[in-house]
Amino acid sequence: MSHRNSESVFNLAGQTALITGGGTGLGLGVAKCFVASGARVILVGRRRKELEKARATLGENAFLLVGDVAKLETIPSLVEQAEKTAGPVSILVNNAGNHLKKSALETSDAEFATVLQTHVFGAFALSREVGRRLVARKAGNILFTASMASLFGIPYVVAYSAAKSAYSGMVRTLAVELGAEGVRVNAIAPGWIESEMMNEALSGDPARKARILGRTPLSQFGQAEDIGWAAVYLCSPAARFVTGVILPVDGGASIGF
Repeated sequence: MSHRNSESVFNLAGQTALITGGGTGLGLGVAKCFVASGARVILVGRRRKELEKARATLGENAFLLVGDVAKLETIPSLVEQAEKTAGPVSILVNNAGNHLKKSALETSDAEFATVLQTHVFGAFALSREVGRRLVARKAGNILFTASMASLFGIPYVVAYSAAKSAYSGMVRTLAVELGAEGVRVNAIAPGWIESEMMNEALSGDPARKARILGRTPLSQFGQAEDIGWAAVYLCSPAARFVTGVILPVDGGASIGF
């Protein structure tokens, strides 16, 4: 590693990343940074129009696949199609998710299961399918998008919190099982990131906005690219000795008071 310069050690040239939920938000932010670092990206999502818009902004190194990770029976064919489209997948980003804002006592079994189906079962099925291929090639990265809800209690998101907390166990176990095979497994736990959805949620609630910023030492919201560059690091040669970690990218919110 010592002979490599700072530019090459963060380079993802020759890598192909499959990013679920890649058409908008954090997934698109990761895709932008990956492409800027030399990778090809395969954007997976349910909404073709959003994927096409994202691909247009990313250029010739971006590809799209319409798919739903909650439909577990489709996962093997999805991965096979991805590799036929853009070559062997060397990076998997488990970013797709759904959300439910409801008190724990009012959350039904079906609602709880729906959130876990996408976050937990979908991410696991993809990690297993892609992981087999990475192990066969003796190299690769699996990255999960965790959450502040993985680290501390947030009200009215019990299903989401349970799903994101499950990532902690999956990351550690997969890292231990796959490490000797040349595959690294990590997660990023984003803090409050600027987005259209977040801005709408906070526009009529200045007290909540002030409370969030008040517990964030850097006193600002993050940008999707902040998550993207952290993802580049974790999937690059610069992080060759890093596996099994959940990296908060949150302006210090998880350690703020």
